[in-house]
Parts: sequence; structure tokens; C-alpha cells
Amino acid sequence: MQLALRQKFTLNVSRYWELDAVRGMAIILMVFYHLTWDLDFFGVVQLNMISGPWNWFAHGIATMFISVMGASLVVSYHRLNQRQVVGQTIFFKYLRRGGKIFGWGLLITVATYLFLDFRGGRGFVIFGILHVIGFSIMAAYPFLPYRRRWLSLIIGLMLIGMGVYFEQLISSAPWLIPLGIKQTNRLMVDYYPILPWYGVALLGIYLGSWLYPNGEARFNLAGGFNVPPLRVLTFLGQHSLLIYLIHQPILLGLLIILGIGAI
Repeated sequence: MQLALRQKFTLNVSRYWELDAVRGMAIILMVFYHLTWDLDFFGVVQLNMISGPWNWFAHGIATMFISVMGASLVVSYHRLNQRQVVGQTIFFKYLRRGGKIFGWGLLITVATYLFLDFRGGRGFVIFGILHVIGFSIMAAYPFLPYRRRWLSLIIGLMLIGMGVYFEQLISSAPWLIPLGIKQTNRLMVDYYPILPWYGVALLGIYLGSWLYPNGEARFNLAGGFNVPPLRVLTFLGQHSLLIYLIHQPILLGLLIILGIGAI
């Protein structure tokens, strides 16, 4: 019965439910975090959302998103290889997919500028979670073959180390912001630069290579899909991009309608 369920799920949906479930959990935590951020923005509560525990909480959510993205890329890469899709086609597939998500990130940049900086509020999103996910998908291709899994681990750790170092630096140049070097006197929300976060994506690729060698699950978790809460998480994870794009306008709209916030 479990084997039949796994075969049906894999063939019809071409996804492993456990990856989507982790992504779904990250979505729930993200919505909670952004609701808290909105309440702080409107002055309902007084919290320090850009440093300390709340900042660590946000980074933990980002780590879930980015590492699961890396693992998912491993699965999709091997499945494309099994279908004998040529390497150049696979590369352009990731280039288009990453470019699309990066484009959504640019839209978030414009929207947050109009909502925050244009209104005299706190710093807008210059290089956020969608930017780094889009970039990571486009840059992941060389590390996806199973034989290069150790390379993804080593370079991933190196990039994270560089990111920790760059975090201490400040420059007057705004074009260094995507690399992880902040600009003098510029406050940014949702800041996830290439360093160290592309390194996190590479660690996700290494983890995916271990958990899903050649695109096949090392552990059979098919039975977990029968648990209703996990099915809900899986559904949320499968629609994570859409939820990410619409949840803040919905939250802000509800708070304004309830009289909690005002534009």
C-alpha cells in the first residue's frame, strides 16, 4: 500500500512530500514573522525585528527555504538526466527558473520602496530572499552532478565563512550590497546577500545529494503523506512562491480593515 502511494505520488506530482512539508512549515513561520513585523511597523507592539532573537528567527526560516531549495534542485536534476534531457537544456531550464524568481524579487524591491522608503519608512528590500534564491538556482548547475557533492560542501562552507567576514564590513558603494557588504547609513529589511546565503544553498545541494542520491530517496517516508497535518504542509509547500507573493498584501489589508494599521 505504501509502495503504491509512493509510486502514485512520484509519478503524478514528481515531488517528494517531505521536501514540500519542510517548505510548508517555513511558510507558516514566515507568515507569523511578517505578521509580527507588521504589528511592530504599525506601532502595535515594540520589538527589535532587525537584530537579536527575531533576526535569528528570520534567518532560521531563510535557512529552511534555501537549503530545501538546494535539495530539490538535486532531485530535479537527476530526474531530468534520467529522461535523457541534454545538459544544455537542463542549464537553460535552471537559468529561466532562477531568472523568473529573481524577477519577482525585483518586483518586491519596487513594492517595498514605494511602501517603505517612498513614505519615509524603514529601508526597502534591495537583495532579499527571492533575489538570492533566484541567483542560487541559476548558479547551482555546476554543483548538481552527484560526483561533485563534496565540492558543493567545501565551497559552501567557504562562502559562508566569507559571508561572516563580509558582514563586518561597510562600504560607501551600493553595488557591493548583493555580495554581503552593507552600505554606510543604509538600513535594509529582508537582506539575504549572495554571501553567505549562496553557501547555504550549496550545503542544501550536498544534503540533497546524500538524502536523494541519483534522485532517489535514501529513506522511504511515503507513509507520512497519509497524516493530514503533513498533507496540509505539503500543499502549502507546493504553493510557497504564490503564498510568499500575496501574504503580505493580505496581512496589511486585514490590519488596515481592522483599524490596526493605516497607510
